[in-house]
Amino acid sequence: MEKKEFIEALTELTDQEDIIQAGRKVNELRTAFEDYILEETRKYQVAELKAKEDNAEFNEEDWITPLKEEFYSIYGPFKEKRKELIDSIRKEEEENLRKKRSLINQLKAVIEDEENIGAAFAKHKEINEKWKEVGDIPRDKRHDVQQEYSRLLEEFFYNMNIYKQIKDYDFQKNYDAKKAIIEELKKLEKVELIKEVESNLKRLQNEWEDIGPTKQELWEELKEDYWSTVKGLYDRIREHYDERREQMRENIELKKQIITKVEDILGRERDSVKAWNKQTKEVLELQKDWKKIGFGPKKENDAVWKTFRGLCDQFFAEKSEFFKDVHEEFDAVAEQKEKLIQKVDELKDSTDWKNTTHKIINIQKDWKKLGSAGQKNENRLWKQFRAACDHFFDAKKAHFAAKDEEFVDNLNKKKELIKEIEAFKLPTDKQKAIDALKAFAEQFAAIGFVPRNEKDAVFKAYKDAIDAHYKALKLEGEEKAQVMFEARLNTLKGSGNAKELFQKEKQAIRNEIDQIKQQIIQYENNLGFFSNSKGSNALKDQVEGNIKAEQEKIDMLKAKLKMIPNE
Repeated sequence: MEKKEFIEALTELTDQEDIIQAGRKVNELRTAFEDYILEETRKYQVAELKAKEDNAEFNEEDWITPLKEEFYSIYGPFKEKRKELIDSIRKEEEENLRKKRSLINQLKAVIEDEENIGAAFAKHKEINEKWKEVGDIPRDKRHDVQQEYSRLLEEFFYNMNIYKQIKDYDFQKNYDAKKAIIEELKKLEKVELIKEVESNLKRLQNEWEDIGPTKQELWEELKEDYWSTVKGLYDRIREHYDERREQMRENIELKKQIITKVEDILGRERDSVKAWNKQTKEVLELQKDWKKIGFGPKKENDAVWKTFRGLCDQFFAEKSEFFKDVHEEFDAVAEQKEKLIQKVDELKDSTDWKNTTHKIINIQKDWKKLGSAGQKNENRLWKQFRAACDHFFDAKKAHFAAKDEEFVDNLNKKKELIKEIEAFKLPTDKQKAIDALKAFAEQFAAIGFVPRNEKDAVFKAYKDAIDAHYKALKLEGEEKAQVMFEARLNTLKGSGNAKELFQKEKQAIRNEIDQIKQQIIQYENNLGFFSNSKGSNALKDQVEGNIKAEQEKIDMLKAKLKMIPNE
């Protein structure tokens, strides 16, 4: 390796994101560098002695010292940065070690002091969940701490007098848990974001370590599947970062191409406002293109950015100087704005609201594109332009306000209907009463739109009047639930935005179904616990009864879903 190659190799290594992993290669490179310096120094000394023996002239050239200084100016900061990161990780691991030791002490207290089996299991579960949440600890302590915790877990189950009964269950549970983790790992093969793959891979490996043992005859199969999947994910991560480094090199080349384009623009003639505007647009587009390009290696990225920024600053400085004396250009802009004012004047009395609105908005966009017409003209022209635009939009606003007036008759009809509902006396026959209330709902929905600012208030008054009658029916049980839900749907039909409200109602029911399904899963998990335990039939029957009750709730909610119209 030549002296220049040492610097290039060190720079590439220290630019890597994973400085922990890069540290070993950097140290190997430093050792190779020191060997190289020693060998070159020896050669230098031998050459010097030989020149003296031959009484020949010796040409001194001290290139070793500058090379060492350059090498260590890169190596030193990298070493310090890596040390700080390692210290931070160690500090976090020490805090995690303290937490795990605290949990071990808590588990000891449960084993020694807790006599109630239910309470002991609850405390054990709480401690175990917290244990899983704690991150990495120092590697030299990991084995002993994990062994101590595992030993206490075994002692706990032994003391609870159920270890033998649930041992096979635990093995199967651990097997299923490890299989589930392998499935999760395989799902990561389809995840596109490498950062997400990395974080989840580490999390799943930690979860794998926290899961207890399984049967020996199943372990070899699990272990092979697990490690082959993990290795494939790490190979993919390494490949990603290799590609990323290549992409960063390509990014630098793209940025250099943009610099060349800016240099080309600076070399052209710019003797008119039009030319300056055209070239300004080009420079701004190049700046946008620059922002779209990703980062390159830091040192090179900083260098090309400094060059690019300097060229852009030069361009805009020259532009600023040129525009000090271009008042005649402002007059040209003013002339264009006069034409735009004339266009709006021709449109301002139009009643084709939709098309004319689009035309005037486009003219407003053209106005903005023209830029300033200068201090002498801009305020006067803007007042004229705005007055013409306001003329049209004020007329449009008045027109649609008049449309709202057309809905006042519907408002009055709905108010009259609400009074009729409020005064209505319920028949003693329950079904006739329900039919009458349904008829009111259909009447209300059929009346039509009301002014926007009155919509919510009139709907609330109607809903309150209808709800009061339904409450007075004194319905019970399933009949009440059925009738009240139908009444709610009928009420929503008259809201003015029934489609949206029906969708919300459906979503709320689906969410409730999902919650109940989760509760059923929990009950089913509890059944697995009771299946091998003696004297647990009463609890088992209770859980099975709970599952049946929750399933009946789901059936009722599904029936409600079918009742909601697809409007």
